[in-house]
Amino acid sequence: MNQIKVFAPATVANVSCGYDAMGFALSELGDNMVFKKTETKVVRITEIHGADLPFEADKNVAGVVAKLMLQHSEADFGLDIKIQKNFKPGSGLGSSAASAAGTAFAVNELLGSKYDHLQLTKFAMQGEVAACGSAIADNVAACIYGGFILVRSYEPLDIVPIPTPSELVATIIHPQIEIKTEDARKVVPETIPVKTAIAQWANVGGLISGLYAGDFDLIGNSLIDYVAEPQRKLLIPHFDEVKEAAIKSGALGVGISGSGPSMFALSKGMFMAKQIAEAMHAIYEKSGIDYAIYVSNISKTGARPI
Repeated sequence: MNQIKVFAPATVANVSCGYDAMGFALSELGDNMVFKKTETKVVRITEIHGADLPFEADKNVAGVVAKLMLQHSEADFGLDIKIQKNFKPGSGLGSSAASAAGTAFAVNELLGSKYDHLQLTKFAMQGEVAACGSAIADNVAACIYGGFILVRSYEPLDIVPIPTPSELVATIIHPQIEIKTEDARKVVPETIPVKTAIAQWANVGGLISGLYAGDFDLIGNSLIDYVAEPQRKLLIPHFDEVKEAAIKSGALGVGISGSGPSMFALSKGMFMAKQIAEAMHAIYEKSGIDYAIYVSNISKTGARPI
């Protein structure tokens, strides 16, 4: 194999109660990337469409991950990389993670599947370091494993795939405003009362149990965030209105995707998900803020060849 084209899914991290520990991949939204072997042993970013990103390999997430993997594997080839971004960086939908995880998957394929999912996650996490300064795993793991994942531990890294009911559908609204990850992190309290912590981890347990059992009521009852959302929602225009409208339209729950500004709703079935999209649209069409709305199944797989 001398060339591969991959789809790297967008991801929702945190998933309300699973702050920095849970994520899931979207089936219908993501980036396309093309990787071609070269004899130069140099990694080059040759094309970027859909976003203003650096072409220098040492400054581009894809370039950083590709170089790291080629060096680690002592590969005898280089790479030319083309990137088509289909959703905006800074959306809260794992844009840098898609580039990092998509690259990890593609390079591994060109190396003959040398590494497993956990190893690929570790490589992709270094791309997140280049993007935001932190080796976070929730988005990249979801992008590599697909479906829902739990980051059970960082030391050592332990990723647990969570079964996903086939009828579960996500509706996403992305207000076209910028919220920097570091700013969103600053508003999250450094300490919380024990009572709050108990409520939060009880919801994590409930969400995972609901996903395993296909219990949509339990999933909905568990999508409550007592830690980050109360402060982060203040950074997102019309958050409470969107949440209320989505719940009235049948959403199981509504939360902030990653650091925001995107908001996600989970529902049972595509019909309900589209109703929720209409409710979100009704709120934001009067706001004067540009926005995009996506409706997507939960991806059964992570990054994949196309």
